[in-house]
Amino acid sequence: MTARKLLVLEDEENIRSFVVINLRRAGYDVIEASDGEEALRLMERHPDTRLALLDIMLTGALDGLEVCRRIRAGNADVGIIMLTAKTQELDKVTGLMSGADDYITKPFSPTELIARVDALIRRIGDPPAQEDAEIVSGPFTLNPMNRTLFKNGTRMKLTQVEFNIVKLFLRNQNRALSREEILTSIWGNEYFGDVKIVDVNVRRLRIKLEDDTANPTFITTVWGYGYKWGL
Repeated sequence: MTARKLLVLEDEENIRSFVVINLRRAGYDVIEASDGEEALRLMERHPDTRLALLDIMLTGALDGLEVCRRIRAGNADVGIIMLTAKTQELDKVTGLMSGADDYITKPFSPTELIARVDALIRRIGDPPAQEDAEIVSGPFTLNPMNRTLFKNGTRMKLTQVEFNIVKLFLRNQNRALSREEILTSIWGNEYFGDVKIVDVNVRRLRIKLEDDTANPTFITTVWGYGYKWGL
């Protein structure tokens, strides 16, 4: 059974209480922090935490982006959702490039909050199908059973969402996938966010997987449509 422990980092008490109350009503076990340092301590103290909701703008020494980077540096499996304001468009992209899986723009409804959390928990927690076999593509070997990707024998450090995107590509090699198709396959039909999250995650994957990010050869762009995995 998927663990349901979440961390909420928000320095505005009324917003934090709103988020925590609704998550607990939805059946989640919530731990809460009001600053970045406390959040990192709680993550160390609770290694079974499956997802962290991090406010970008914090008043302490560490902002949400730095907390995101530090959590992601030590844990590729935990889900991360950034809480952002409408005016923080650049920070949304920065947050995703820092390792976040998704973002929610304030103000948000309890329905949207729970839907986004539930969807990410499913994506990072669903066990792989037993019949899945290894997929080999050029220098890459993907093992769906243990959720690993190797390039020339070296293991690539991917988040759970990144792994799912690569798996989708490798199962559809040399086939152009639209941004909308990738979004639905990875984030689900209930996803409230923008399709640009696909572009940011592809950019992140290219940094990790390509030999030359300026001239990608594994994940190529199909202009005006989407992306294709081909060698």
